[in-house]
Amino acid sequence: MLTAFFVLASMLAAIGFSATAEAGKWPNKGPSGKKFYYPANKKISKKHGKLIWQRKSQIGVRLSSARVNKVIAYSSRSIFGQKVAVTGSIAVPKGKKPKGGWPVVTYGHGTTGIADICAPSRNTPNGPANSYITYIDPELNAILEEGYAVLRTDYQGLGTRGIHPFLIGKAEGRSVIDIVRAARDMKRGLFSKKFAIAGHSQGGQAALFAAGLAKKWAPDLKLRGTIAWAPASHLADQVPLLPALTSPSSLSALASLIVRGASVANNAIDGKALLSDEAYAFYPDTKTECLGALSEPDSFGGLAPSTLLRPGADQAPLLTTLSANNPAVATPQPIFMAQGGLDTTVFPFLTNALNDELVALGDNVDYRFYPGANHSSVIVVSEADSLAFLNARLPSPR
Repeated sequence: MLTAFFVLASMLAAIGFSATAEAGKWPNKGPSGKKFYYPANKKISKKHGKLIWQRKSQIGVRLSSARVNKVIAYSSRSIFGQKVAVTGSIAVPKGKKPKGGWPVVTYGHGTTGIADICAPSRNTPNGPANSYITYIDPELNAILEEGYAVLRTDYQGLGTRGIHPFLIGKAEGRSVIDIVRAARDMKRGLFSKKFAIAGHSQGGQAALFAAGLAKKWAPDLKLRGTIAWAPASHLADQVPLLPALTSPSSLSALASLIVRGASVANNAIDGKALLSDEAYAFYPDTKTECLGALSEPDSFGGLAPSTLLRPGADQAPLLTTLSANNPAVATPQPIFMAQGGLDTTVFPFLTNALNDELVALGDNVDYRFYPGANHSSVIVVSEADSLAFLNARLPSPR
C-alpha cells in the first residue's frame, strides 16, 4: 500500500500537478459577504500587485470553460500614490498546466457604473449590471478554451473603498496589470510571466493605458500584445459636441459618470457648478445605481446631452483632465484594435483618430474596421482576428 502511494505521488509530480492544487487548497481565504471587499488598511501591502485574499466566485462571475473560478482582493496604487485594495476574478483553464504556467490574458471590462454594486466580481444572474458584464463571457470562454488564464479586474474604487475614477487611465491601467502580479502571488508556477491585455470600451481605454504602463510598472512581467475593442478616446473633444445632441439619450448617463470619475482625479471639478439643475438632481444616483438604471427615461436617459452642462460653467478643469486621459500611449508590443462602423457609443471617427495618434507614436497597430458591427457586436465579428493575433503574440499551449 505504501509503495503504491509513493508511486502515485511520484506520477502526479511528474505530470505537473500537486495534491494541494487538485484539492483546491488556496492561500489566504477571505471572508464571506461584503467584508471581502473592504480589507483593513493593515492587510493591504505597500507593494502593488500583492494578494490580500481570495475565495470562490459566485455563480454570476464564473466562466463555464474554467476549471477554477476565484475572486481576489489585491494591492495597487492610486493615481495619488496611496495604497488601495482592488478586487477582481481569475479563471483557470481546464486541463494540464503547461510548463512555465498558464499564459495570461488580463481583461479590462466595459462600463458598468461607478457604484460598488456594479463591480463585475459582485455580479449575480439578476444583478443590476448583469447584462453589462456577461455579454463578454462567450469571448472570454473562447480565450480560456484556447489555453489562456483569464483575469478580470473590477478597477480601483469599484466594489471597494473610494469612488471609482472612471476613465482615469493610470488607475485603470494599474488595476489591469496588478491583478496579474497578484494571481502569480497566489500559487507559484500556476501562471506564466507572459501575458496579453484585452479590453472593450472603457476597458479598451484601460487596456491601452496598461500597455503604456507595463514596462515600468511591472518589469517582472512580459507583455506580448494588447487587444482593444472600440476603446474610449478623445473624451475632451466630445464635450463641445453635446449642444448638438438634442434628443434624450443614454449617452447622458455616460456623461454623468465621466464627470464623476474626472472629479476623483481633479478636485477643481465641481459637479454642482458644472451640471445643470436638471442633471444635478440625478447626480447623487451615480454613487448608488449602475449604468442600466442611470440610462432609463426617469434618470439621465430622459435628458438630452445638450441639457447636461450649466450655461456659462467653467469647463476648463474637466477638459484638462479628460485630455490627459486620452489613450494615445507608446508601447513596444503590438496592438490589435477593432472598431465597428455602426458604433454610436464610441464613434468611428474617434477611433480612426486614435489609430493615427498611436501610429505617430511609433506603435505597431493592427487596426481592423468592421463596417457592419456596432459597439458590442464588434467583439463577435472580430473574434477570429483577435484570437489569431493573440495566438501569434502569445502562443497557446493547445
